[in-house]
Amino acid sequence: MQDRVKIHDKWFKPFIPEAVLKERVKAVAKQISADLADKNPLFLSVLTGSFVFAADLLRYLDFSAEVEFVRVSSYKGLSSTGDVQEIMGLKGDISGRTVVIVEDIVDSGLSMDATIKMVKKHNPAEVKVCTLMCKPDCLKVKVPIDYMAMEIPEGFIVGYGLDYNQLGRNLKDIYVIDEKQE
Repeated sequence: MQDRVKIHDKWFKPFIPEAVLKERVKAVAKQISADLADKNPLFLSVLTGSFVFAADLLRYLDFSAEVEFVRVSSYKGLSSTGDVQEIMGLKGDISGRTVVIVEDIVDSGLSMDATIKMVKKHNPAEVKVCTLMCKPDCLKVKVPIDYMAMEIPEGFIVGYGLDYNQLGRNLKDIYVIDEKQE
């Protein structure tokens, strides 16, 4: 893990190492495997941030899994605009299916709330939410989270799929913005 990384005009310091991320993802996959293996769930990965988490999660499941992608966005720079836009929607029929929405981070809850509503319009049997991280102190909307790898405090993070203006997604570890910018 690097001491600090610079992305665009901001410095970020170490926050969560790759080894911890992998262990937490394995634990969530084990829980999902126990709960849903017999339901043939469809995993709906919310792009772009969740692609790394979704890939690891699916590899750790104890059953074959189907995955599809949607894209919603509410971020510009370091903060959420509060305006959730659906950029790419569902393509297949999910009626009667158990759908697991896979998200990188639930921050304000606005994007997840909008995604759940979007999915429910397609008549699934049930909708489950799986997130790598949640910032409970930042929630503006209460959303049901069925599977969560970890809770984290407020702070802007990058790495493991999360970005700052499209960069930093490829970092293996997660970094948090360093308030002591130099």
